[in-house]
Amino acid sequence: MIKVLFICHGNICRSPMGMYILRKMVEEEGLSGHFQIDSAATSTEELGNPVYPPAFRKLAEMGINAKGHRAHQMSRREYDEYDYIIAMDKWNLRNLKYITGEDVQKKISLCLDYTDEPGEIDDPWYTRDFDTAYDQICRGCRGFLEYLKRENPELNT
Repeated sequence: MIKVLFICHGNICRSPMGMYILRKMVEEEGLSGHFQIDSAATSTEELGNPVYPPAFRKLAEMGINAKGHRAHQMSRREYDEYDYIIAMDKWNLRNLKYITGEDVQKKISLCLDYTDEPGEIDDPWYTRDFDTAYDQICRGCRGFLEYLKRENPELNT
């Protein structure tokens, strides 16, 4: 089982988008049984809140149901539990250090690290550009899934 945790500031926009997008991708490839995919925040600002309405609408527009999501803050225990922790920007990386300490197991990366154009995904809470965030997260998830398939040949059967 490959365990993936997406991280953003509040766990109401980018990280749940990553979680739902990757879940849909692995489902479409018949790989759901190989994955546990979730998301979390680095802050406590949005605890218990659902996916932010514009992000929810963007996911729905793309055929993804995000009902039932409730934001939670990542715990130190989750660092040990998950194989991959995928953050959206450098602020998330900085804040993760407060939660996890140093990334001694090399589990933490940025979503776009798995693409030909590494970088950060701007927070659509501020930019209001949920289309770009969605497209970038899709690219990151697609690149990440391709990386996993190269590293885990059993995913290619």
